[in-house]
Amino acid sequence: MTKPQPSTAKSSSEMWTVKQVLEWTTGYFGKQGFESPRLEAELLLAHVRKCQRIELYTHHGEILSDDHRANMRELVRRRAKHEPVAYLTVKKEFFSLDFEVSKDVLIPRPETELLVEETLTAISEKKQPLILELGTGSGCIACSLAVKRADASITAVDLSPAALDIARQNAKKHAVQNRIRFLEGNLFEPVERNERFDVILSNPPYVCDHELAELDADVRDHEPKLALLAGKDGLDVIRRIIAKTGEYLTDHGVLLLEFDPAQSEAIRKMCLEHNRFSNCRIIKDLARRDRVAVIQK
Repeated sequence: MTKPQPSTAKSSSEMWTVKQVLEWTTGYFGKQGFESPRLEAELLLAHVRKCQRIELYTHHGEILSDDHRANMRELVRRRAKHEPVAYLTVKKEFFSLDFEVSKDVLIPRPETELLVEETLTAISEKKQPLILELGTGSGCIACSLAVKRADASITAVDLSPAALDIARQNAKKHAVQNRIRFLEGNLFEPVERNERFDVILSNPPYVCDHELAELDADVRDHEPKLALLAGKDGLDVIRRIIAKTGEYLTDHGVLLLEFDPAQSEAIRKMCLEHNRFSNCRIIKDLARRDRVAVIQK
């Protein structure tokens, strides 16, 4: 059976108010099984109208223009195919900051904010800390750190030129472009061998290759696999980072890694096998799942 689209729910000659579009879209998204249908409807309509979400309620009775209706109809159609809302609106909030995103970068997740928080804790008593981020993607982590620590010098590396373009845009947006050095390359490759950092951190790819089919369609069909998949056990990239990090850390420096909760013991074991590290502490996220490793040199 063909699913109804916004254009068929009413005659095209009838007028739609903001309230009616929100209600129809929320109902439609609910039938699709989306987790937050009302929120998604609001985000898309606010994007179409170029307004804040609160303005949707202060202008409930306003009639949408033909262009707004057409644009909203197209976004609803794309969302019905599980295209993530962040890609449709070209932005995502992270650490209370707005970041531009595209299909070239992983969409920032709330759980990754823990990685930023733990990094800030690790450098809390360090003046002018030197930070290296591996796999910066949208640059949301590097930019958040730069905003919070104006005295930090940050190097952000990514293999994707397109991702680095987005990261640079976000750095400029938050006025931290002069304190973040962006390098293109694979992990440590573009970093000079004699450079040392107080903190090295990464939210690396950590999904097992065979788990791709099990991911939500939003992720599986739309987010960059380069930023997701990491071999048979999901540890290919993490294994390489742990093996090389000791060469680039200052004395008593810290490595911070986000990972899948199921990988916790494997990561702890890897750290113990490398005599460059003295301690590996595992931090739980808000769901009480192992999420970030804080590894001391």
